[in-house]
Amino acid sequence: MEHRLVTHIEKALGWVGPGSVGSAFVRGRLTDPALPARLLTPYKLLDLIKRRHLANPQLRCYAAGDEVHPSAFLSTNVNRRRQAVSQTDMAALGRILNPTLEVACRALGWWSGELTSANAYLAVGETDGFHLHWDDHEVIAVQLSGEKSWEVRGPSRTAPMYRDAERNRTPSEKVLWKGTMRAGDIMHIPRGFWHTATRLGSGSGGHSLHVTFGFTKRTGVTWANFLSDAARADEEFRRDLDSTDAVAHSMLADKLGDLATSYSPERYLDELRSNTPPARHMPFVTAFGRPEAVAAVTEFAPSIVRAGSTVEVLGGGKRLTFHERAETGLRTLLSGHPVYLDGADADTTALADLLIAEGLCEPLTEMSSSAYTGLVTPVTYSKQPPVSA
Repeated sequence: MEHRLVTHIEKALGWVGPGSVGSAFVRGRLTDPALPARLLTPYKLLDLIKRRHLANPQLRCYAAGDEVHPSAFLSTNVNRRRQAVSQTDMAALGRILNPTLEVACRALGWWSGELTSANAYLAVGETDGFHLHWDDHEVIAVQLSGEKSWEVRGPSRTAPMYRDAERNRTPSEKVLWKGTMRAGDIMHIPRGFWHTATRLGSGSGGHSLHVTFGFTKRTGVTWANFLSDAARADEEFRRDLDSTDAVAHSMLADKLGDLATSYSPERYLDELRSNTPPARHMPFVTAFGRPEAVAAVTEFAPSIVRAGSTVEVLGGGKRLTFHERAETGLRTLLSGHPVYLDGADADTTALADLLIAEGLCEPLTEMSSSAYTGLVTPVTYSKQPPVSA
């Protein structure tokens, strides 16, 4: 998937591919001034909050650096069927994904090979933010509008984890950068780097809206946890340990070594990505008729491998085998780009139906299609030229 956000992140940070994620703190600026507003604006965020039934932790509010209890901005109404519905009290309100950010997360996941999430932060007036802290994942922060002051420090523990052998509560004294992020500014904060953001000192006017994209990378510990789960398939690992049975201990050590060799970290990562099902997607309903457009919804780019006269697709938790003549259609439909089916041949439309039914693609609606407009170049089969990104 060729997404404008991914391209401009690489340009702004001087990266070539995702290999630099997690390596060092770096700042830059997006060269496309229209891109931040294309992702999200304060009014779009408020409109999304108004129209969706949200509860903690999808929606959280803070005042003076402390979290406000949900009862202060959420209310429960009873509809005409006497069903209790939680909704935001917009008058009292004064991390949500919209379709645009959802597609952006998917593009970043395909690019990085890591699960990607997005959190949007809106601050108005002069207000404190989160206290000095570190995250257990890599972060790319993009200032969308307004401005916010940041302080970023180095790590005080190498590669810290949420669940770790030692606590990591003492901030580093080494300040890497202290300054103000303005619309279009972007920075990468590696895991474990201490940071804080605030609007204190900015005056009562103005606002700040920024989005953080988080990359949860796999570690040696997660691989070891996977091996522990995989070992349950062998009954010898399920047996009780006898402190006097040295032969059994040696056998278990050998089996664990064989398991680690068989399931190398590379194989573990490959299978993790291909077996991860889509987080959510539009269901396949034949009664609605054939969709006008489709797009892939897998968390990671599907693997498409030609083997003789067949083509195998691995992705979204599925392993599918097709005739070789389906390869071109598969690579188009699973490219991550929106594919408009008007003018497509019967084989392509049938293939689209099958991929939707298998959950690798979804029909595009007017709202979900808008998430690609101007950001990801569409594929069209009609004689009309495609809209350029």
